[in-house]
Amino acid sequence: MEDYKFLFKVVLVGNAGVGKTCLVRRFTQGMFPPGQGATIGVDFMIKTVEIEGEKIKLQIWDTAGQERFRSITQSYYRSAHALILVYDVSNQPTFDCCPEWLREIEEYASPKVLKVLVGNKIDREDREIPSEVGEEFSQRHGMYFLETSAKASDNVERLFTEIAQDLLQQARSRDLPSYNSPSVQQILDPAGANFGTSSTLRQKCCQSGT
Repeated sequence: MEDYKFLFKVVLVGNAGVGKTCLVRRFTQGMFPPGQGATIGVDFMIKTVEIEGEKIKLQIWDTAGQERFRSITQSYYRSAHALILVYDVSNQPTFDCCPEWLREIEEYASPKVLKVLVGNKIDREDREIPSEVGEEFSQRHGMYFLETSAKASDNVERLFTEIAQDLLQQARSRDLPSYNSPSVQQILDPAGANFGTSSTLRQKCCQSGT
């Protein structure tokens, strides 16, 4: 059995075509899948990272953006420790839909879930949404903000690593017991954890990548 102490569930949401699957593949497999088709329902991948000497398993759920899958994907919000709302910086309608996605998050997810707004595809030259617009939206709605490029691998590692670091800090604040046995892991309940209040992402994720 793999040795890890914490397992965190991270869920990506957003319109179809914004690059959610590519972000997950870039982080977990180190690759950019060209011509990636739309996700059908929900898919997930796992990656273990080490933060401050602790092994953390990230279970990353990639949800479909199409309307017909909404009833399926909404059920995954409730147990999420972190929710990443992704839009395409070169596609204005994907950003315009962010308030609708945020309403779903607020309805179905824990009120203490860590929320991160991500503007993807910053490698494209036909940008339509300035960084300042995304940052203003995130600040208005109590979210962290980061811009990424799955294709160019800009800020992808940073995104997931800092989410893991933020969640770890929140887990430690609960004075959880330490387990040395690889057969015992801490699997946190997002409804009972005060996620999203530490300074890690607040200090760093409000900076746009280039």
